[in-house]
Amino acid sequence: MGVYVIAAYRPKKGKEQLLRDVLKDHLPILRKERLVTDRPPYLMRAVDGTFVEVFEWKSAAAIEAAHHSSAVQAMWGRFEEACTYEPLLNLKESKDMFANFEAIDL
Repeated sequence: MGVYVIAAYRPKKGKEQLLRDVLKDHLPILRKERLVTDRPPYLMRAVDGTFVEVFEWKSAAAIEAAHHSSAVQAMWGRFEEACTYEPLLNLKESKDMFANFEAIDL
């Protein structure tokens, strides 16, 4: 059984393009490591510029395995350089009955 995750990435000042580049590589790296399913991810943006991504890990064990993958660790380092991780409750949209986000294509 897969595990869906909803992640929110707020670009650091002047780092939006770097974040976009990391997001382009994100799922291909996780797929190469066989950690996520083949289901397509969803990428959106909040009004404050935070990117919101929904994707599916293969399992809880896959999430744990990601912490031991050098390829994933390197990618996460790029995320750290480009953004801060945000709880969904920090997004204005999360307070709406039906949260609406802008669809994003990289």
